[in-house]
Amino acid sequence: MRTDKTETRLALAGAGLVGRQHADAIAQVTGVRLVAVADPTGEAWTRERGLAWYADIDALIAAERPDGLIVATPNHTHVETGLAAVAAGIPALIEKPVADTVAEAARLVEAGRAAGVPLLAGHHRRHNPLIRAARARIEAGEIGRAVAAQATCWLYKPDEYFDVGWRTQAGAGPVFINLIHDVDLMRHLVGEVQAVQASTRNVLRGHAVEDTAAAILHFANGALGTVSVSDTVVSPWSWELTAAENPAYPVTDQTCYLIGGTHGSLSLPGGTGWTQEEPRGWWEPIRAARPGLRRAHPLEAQITHFARVIAGEEEPLVSAEEGMRSLAVIEAIGRSAQSGQVEPVGQG
Repeated sequence: MRTDKTETRLALAGAGLVGRQHADAIAQVTGVRLVAVADPTGEAWTRERGLAWYADIDALIAAERPDGLIVATPNHTHVETGLAAVAAGIPALIEKPVADTVAEAARLVEAGRAAGVPLLAGHHRRHNPLIRAARARIEAGEIGRAVAAQATCWLYKPDEYFDVGWRTQAGAGPVFINLIHDVDLMRHLVGEVQAVQASTRNVLRGHAVEDTAAAILHFANGALGTVSVSDTVVSPWSWELTAAENPAYPVTDQTCYLIGGTHGSLSLPGGTGWTQEEPRGWWEPIRAARPGLRRAHPLEAQITHFARVIAGEEEPLVSAEEGMRSLAVIEAIGRSAQSGQVEPVGQG
């Protein structure tokens, strides 16, 4: 429960890299306080920060009764940790992917719905003002009807990244770890995906997981999208290197998303829009406009939003159900890569 009317007490499950990023973000948000951490191997780090430490989530919930829980544990434990929060009536922000499978995600989503407990998915990029502005411009009709979209996620993971054994196994490749963010933004900006056709390759490293993949997205509104991901390419074309969200990455001035419509196009994250006056045509002049962009740390914006959801002041921007729908596209990409066919996107 709250200690006063202005403070939201949060707890964290998982003190790994992502969990610590959440802790840093919480420290920057007024009116929100991290009070406890559950992680069997995170005692030293937790106590160094002056926080209460618990070996498991059940012990934390019983002792602390936080207002909200952030789940940043390994992927395969997201559902059981989220269900523990639901059983205690505690809203939870669950890192992506919300589950290993759509079926498991659906079980979590239904539990939250039945209990009336808000569950959010950690697709933090939707909280970036760059994306909020792009969605508003698309909804306002700036580019007309969306027809085509491209997303590129090319980056190079160094050899030592794969010293952690699970990163070489199925489910730990760039489709599941990286591309899911780009797919989520394509859904957010263009619309729902009905079917996909995809191919994957692992010829460079030879691990049990892909290192490169490409897919065609069939959107319900008739648009087509292409997405390309590889963790073996040295390039400036990924969200990490273009959006300046995370200071750990160098920043380039390049584009990683293109969205085209009947009356204009938009490049992201820079926000340049290309439009024509009537009559439209390939011989007609085309003009570019780049509105002023407000930058903010999306993890901090996500924490602020989570506190407002807990207080009943806002509905989730990215619900666990939304996370499940993006996961469903990723599952379809995997099926298509195996079958060589166009695969429908199920929703659990």
